Amino acid sequence: MKRISTTVLALAGLASAAPTLAADSPDAAMLALASHSGCMTCHHIDPGGKGPDGLPPIGPAWRDVSDKYAGQRGAEDRLTATVLGGSNPYLSHWKGQASGLAMPPNQVAISEADARKLVKWILALGPTK
Repeated sequence: MKRISTTVLALAGLASAAPTLAADSPDAAMLALASHSGCMTCHHIDPGGKGPDGLPPIGPAWRDVSDKYAGQRGAEDRLTATVLGGSNPYLSHWKGQASGLAMPPNQVAISEADARKLVKWILALGPTK
């Protein structure tokens, strides 16, 4: 029940934050996938929100990820592998930019095909305008 209410709250927050998204748009579908898979617990789309330590909440904003990996060969494969297998806290490339140092493995929460679709969408977001 708690998972359902968390998902409902996350979707409600997304709906109010992005009223211009059509319910059947690719953006809405990816946000629903991200919410259902638990991604929105640690990540957000746009940079800006800060935690008590002055850092963005847990994971980097997806526009920052898109900007960092723009044009990099193999970025989609590397990021899909990170989503599924997690990341090493000792090799964190977001140190000092996000309050979380590692991403946990998520292969139980999202399929490889859905992770790849989500990563492709994140990489296409581009930097904040």
